[in-house]
Amino acid sequence: MIVVGYNGFTRSAELFAKLYEATGVDRHQLIGHDASAALVVDGEVVAAVEEERISRAKKTSDFPVHAIRWCLKQAGIGLDDVDVFAFPWRFAPEVVDRMIRDIADGGMPVVAKLDQLGRVGELYTGMLGRAAVHADFMRRMDYPLDPNRLALVPHHTAHLMCGAYLAAVRDAAFLISDGRAETHSAVMGELRGGVMRVFERGSVGMDDSLAMAYGKITRYLGFVPNNDEYKVMGLAAYAPPPTHNPLLVNAVQLNEDGSYRIFIPGDKEVYYSFFDALFGGDSEKREDFEFRVKVAGLAQHMVEAVTAHQVRVLGAATEFDTLLFEGGLALNCVAGTKMLQRSSFAAIEVGFGASDPGVSIGAAVHVAGLPEHSAATRTPYLGPSYDDTEILAALAEHHDDVEWAELDVAQLTARTVELLTGKKVVAWFQGRTEYGPRALGNRSILADPRFPDIKDVINLRVKHREPFRPFAPVVLASEASRLFDLGKKTVSPYMTFVFPVRAEYRDRIPGACHVDGTARIQTVDDAANPELAALLHAFSASTGVPCLLNTSFNVAGEPIVCSPRDALRCFLKTEIDHLVMGHFMVAKRSGRDS
Repeated sequence: MIVVGYNGFTRSAELFAKLYEATGVDRHQLIGHDASAALVVDGEVVAAVEEERISRAKKTSDFPVHAIRWCLKQAGIGLDDVDVFAFPWRFAPEVVDRMIRDIADGGMPVVAKLDQLGRVGELYTGMLGRAAVHADFMRRMDYPLDPNRLALVPHHTAHLMCGAYLAAVRDAAFLISDGRAETHSAVMGELRGGVMRVFERGSVGMDDSLAMAYGKITRYLGFVPNNDEYKVMGLAAYAPPPTHNPLLVNAVQLNEDGSYRIFIPGDKEVYYSFFDALFGGDSEKREDFEFRVKVAGLAQHMVEAVTAHQVRVLGAATEFDTLLFEGGLALNCVAGTKMLQRSSFAAIEVGFGASDPGVSIGAAVHVAGLPEHSAATRTPYLGPSYDDTEILAALAEHHDDVEWAELDVAQLTARTVELLTGKKVVAWFQGRTEYGPRALGNRSILADPRFPDIKDVINLRVKHREPFRPFAPVVLASEASRLFDLGKKTVSPYMTFVFPVRAEYRDRIPGACHVDGTARIQTVDDAANPELAALLHAFSASTGVPCLLNTSFNVAGEPIVCSPRDALRCFLKTEIDHLVMGHFMVAKRSGRDS
């Protein structure tokens, strides 16, 4: 069976801008962001790519024409060969009926109810309804799709099935928590024999979305909601643990069944005033670093307290000792790590597609069915790759700006170690593009973590981003526990958990340590990524340190590079010292025009 899962709407940006003012700083406050496509053949994911990697439009919500076409081309098939196209949103009539009833029964004035009903109606007929989804596909793909070949999959089901597939489990407890799905923002329950069962009493409606609450604080602190929450998480590490959290007193109510209520106003002007009163802030203080740190620390503490409450109730209600944690909030790796260490679960799994890129995989897997037995390796390296001919063609286009040498694997590895130990910043471009929001070693910027100021060098000279932002280390899986306190984990291949750096290594890898002495690590072995593992082995033999600093190969505001041309453009407009691309060591020509 061949299934294509995809996420994205042609009209999402247009309609959310028109109906809900989702523009400017709020441009990602819409449905369908992180558009992508994934191809499942006989139960296994064989290709997946985010639309932004090809279109170069960061976090796009557009219909993923390029991503779908690339997946089909990768497999050597056409649209006619696909059995089902799976879409990770299902606004069925009963869902819309419920939305209408909720508006009608709400406490708003009649005029406001009519206005909201009108907006929901336009959104449904223009974008969300089955007929609109089907028409969107046919128009953008220029293909007369039989409506029976289109399957609409509930959003949270798609999240769960992605996590279950990547963890290779059919039986587990689950917690899905994100900004919104069709009717809920968070659900918990059990996966038994590959069948999802939601504990309805623990479900949380969209009006009480914890992720949206965190997004409001993200906006309040001057960042972009539904995009920059990781900046707030990074800032929170600078704050001491709070002795009193006004958010938990004035904005959150925890219920015995594992659900919760969030009492933060919806209107921007109103919730800014609400936060000012709560935190003692004003427009001037919101620009102050120490104030931002304080608020970020309280917001992070709120997320940790609420998710711990959910996991505690879920742990008491299930016999399973593995928890699948998916949805956008699962990328809050600080909260996820604390959940694991403090919970009754023996294991918590967070996949590389935990946020909305994963729903394309999950929708396809749901339709195809979770494999009962599979020998396939779950890998994030699912996107485009490029051979030497394609790399040379891109290099030739920039022959006035770069020079290159072709080296064998041993020479390339040795030269890269020499550069890294000489405090050079090296871009590393190998194999297939990673899937999801993390750079996992195929489209990465690497550096030697032994230099205390290397974070400042990369933040200011290369990434052009805030100086408080941490970097993650990539480490040999066999050596990880020697450098980091992994607690219940043995590996962390997707950079989705944070661990304390052991005291004896904090001075040895200061570039990879955050201000609180932790690091969001990626573990690598020879089977998962042989090129990167070989580099780590060689670096370890040279320095005695089996890890490197690893950050995404891009600059702020741009998607991670995908093609050799993307890589060269990024390389030439930053102060990255060298680029390793395939078998080629690339340097900038001296005296070139900048």
